[in-house]
Amino acid sequence: MAGAETDARSRMLGRIRRGLKRGPLPESVASGLTERLKSHPRNLIPARSRIPRAEQLALWKANIVKEHGTVAEAASEAEIPGLVADYLASQNIPPVVRIAPDPSIAALPWGERPLLSVAVGRAEAQDTVSVTPCFAAVAETGTMFFPSGPHHPTTLNIMPETQIVVLRQSRIVGAYEEVWDLLRREQGSVWDGPTGTRFMPRNVMLVTGPSRTADIEQTIELGAHGPRRVHVILLKDEQP
Repeated sequence: MAGAETDARSRMLGRIRRGLKRGPLPESVASGLTERLKSHPRNLIPARSRIPRAEQLALWKANIVKEHGTVAEAASEAEIPGLVADYLASQNIPPVVRIAPDPSIAALPWGERPLLSVAVGRAEAQDTVSVTPCFAAVAETGTMFFPSGPHHPTTLNIMPETQIVVLRQSRIVGAYEEVWDLLRREQGSVWDGPTGTRFMPRNVMLVTGPSRTADIEQTIELGAHGPRRVHVILLKDEQP
């Protein structure tokens, strides 16, 4: 199968080169491109993200709140189901949630909150609240990263009107480049040339607060293309 995909790609790129009246890439150029893909060169990292750790955390929180998100803090994992229930009660939302089939979320003590109705899996049309883990977040803008996969269906980020995100404080980094480094390292990305294998996620969603639009009369409307509410439970898993 891999050989057939490579042949199809070669034919497609060959047609493009012929249409542009270009021949094959010289070996020196091809090898240079391959080395560049391997090295992941850095662009300029903004100074606002290269700040002391306490300031990074404060910057992330300020950015997510500025973008209409809300934040609650948990001192331990055991507190998370209670914080979910408290948030839903404060917003007058029925205590029915769809949680990601991720071990870190499924293992939480949901049974200690019997009034919470908890289902596991991808979001369905009737689901109004999702609870998802966050891979990492960027202090520079408040953005959160959600790679797709068996433990995190993308529908949980889009379909429910309310998304509750569990984010570990230790996963807040300064700049976007640091998140991509984490993703390559932890999800086993491999690149060894045109016939190499990549194990990167099929989809990575970047979320900065609730979905919104100002298409109609320049008036901000939340929940246009996704959740109307994004509530983050920040698990304080770092020592001061």
